[in-house]
Amino acid sequence: MEDSWATSAQPARSQPPGSQPRSVQPPRTEPPNTPPPTTQPAPGLGADLHLDLPRSGTTGLRAALIGSLRDAVRSGRLAPGTRLPSSRSLAADLGIARNTVADAYGELVAEGWLTARQGSGTRVARRVVPPEPAPPRTPPAAGPRRGPAYDLRPGSPDVSSFPRAAWLSAARRALTAAPHDAFGYGGPAGRPELRRVLADYLARARGVRADPDRIVVCAGFKQGLAILSRVLRARGERDVAVESYGLDFHWDIMRRAGLRTVPLPVDDRGARTDELPRLTGVRTVMLTPAHQFPAGVSLHPDRRAAVVDWASRGGGLVVEDDYDGEFRYDRNPVGALQGLDPERVLYLGTSSKSLAPALRLAWMVVPAHLVDEVLAVQGTGEWPACALDQLTLAEFLDSGAYDRHVRGARLRYRRRRDQLVAALAERAPEVRVSGIAAGLHAVLQLPPGTERSVVQGAAWQGLAMDGLARFRHGPEPRSAGEPGAEELGDALVVGYGTPPDHAFTGALEALCRVLPG
Repeated sequence: MEDSWATSAQPARSQPPGSQPRSVQPPRTEPPNTPPPTTQPAPGLGADLHLDLPRSGTTGLRAALIGSLRDAVRSGRLAPGTRLPSSRSLAADLGIARNTVADAYGELVAEGWLTARQGSGTRVARRVVPPEPAPPRTPPAAGPRRGPAYDLRPGSPDVSSFPRAAWLSAARRALTAAPHDAFGYGGPAGRPELRRVLADYLARARGVRADPDRIVVCAGFKQGLAILSRVLRARGERDVAVESYGLDFHWDIMRRAGLRTVPLPVDDRGARTDELPRLTGVRTVMLTPAHQFPAGVSLHPDRRAAVVDWASRGGGLVVEDDYDGEFRYDRNPVGALQGLDPERVLYLGTSSKSLAPALRLAWMVVPAHLVDEVLAVQGTGEWPACALDQLTLAEFLDSGAYDRHVRGARLRYRRRRDQLVAALAERAPEVRVSGIAAGLHAVLQLPPGTERSVVQGAAWQGLAMDGLARFRHGPEPRSAGEPGAEELGDALVVGYGTPPDHAFTGALEALCRVLPG
């Protein structure tokens, strides 16, 4: 400081004749230790770091800061190698003196908790933490492999075939064109862009009569069914008829809402809808009419008409689960049941089979008299569907990418089905295959009493597979005359759509090895 002042106080030197005198710069008034603003970040611009410091008590700020940083490193909240904010930034963030932070950093460096290196800043030291002692090793129990080598369980598409590039392109376009309100909380019905496109697509591809205002977007099929179950219970319903073979998680969702599930028999023509009038107190029925799961049959036209007439006469409701309606191979697609009576049939659709379960996108086409009640439950905000994913699906549908993907997937799954049928004809000709006109699974009829042993043998071969009994309503067969007493016999439900392409041949070979005969 003295040298600086001395230099600036010296008189100007004499200049050569005819030259202009040089101007004398005024002395700098900034503190000498203040760095130029171009070489150091402004206070508060460092990395964010959450620290709890007591503002009162006997512990000084320096000791409190040291203890808080040490605890963050010890607990793993600050991982080894993490770069800490500069002392200037952290001091500004905490509202304390920079020297306090610098002293704390210096002490922790000396203790080995932190490291400081020119040009690298202050970082958490890469200390060697001794590993947790391994639990005593026990010999594995005899039995099947823990992780299956092959998976032929139904209920999932080949997720490896998800159209990543096309979906990413649609996401970019949707995000670019998204209105500002798309980034807000949104309404309970879902994005209007998706509901508009869905109404057009469902009418064209599935014969659904839908107005966008009657479509409710859900975060997956389960959420849609849970919402509907709560609405039914609030309306005073107690019993819901369900197909005697189906998915247990559907029944569990309804039971958790306070509903009782009553089985409706299934045969080779679908659900026995002619028995609905005999079910006292039942005014709602849930069906898979296009492709019964798991039997794989379509609901016979006479039974389709019968169930709609039953709902119309008694003010009832039919819940239509159209889980894989896009995939038909051997004949014209079977239109949605909803098209027969939109005021008595509630339509449930999903992207989980056509695209991927991870999208968590499904939709309900709701009869007009139920829309307000459904939206009231949906509006509670439980697990809403992502608005940006909804916009992407809307763009994916509107651009034609969805149709192209479904056509390609339909061709690929049909080839797999043909491979399955050909392999069984050659290796297990006594096994009859059914339910193959549509969908992503087939039913393999087995000799009586062999289902359990075949499923167990498949597990020993590293093949995950389900028997038909897995999907029967209730744990035990029913007595004769009781609804749902008709049994479909011993069978396997083979999800040929599940494996990735590279694993399908191996899965088929493993299946043929465990089949009887």
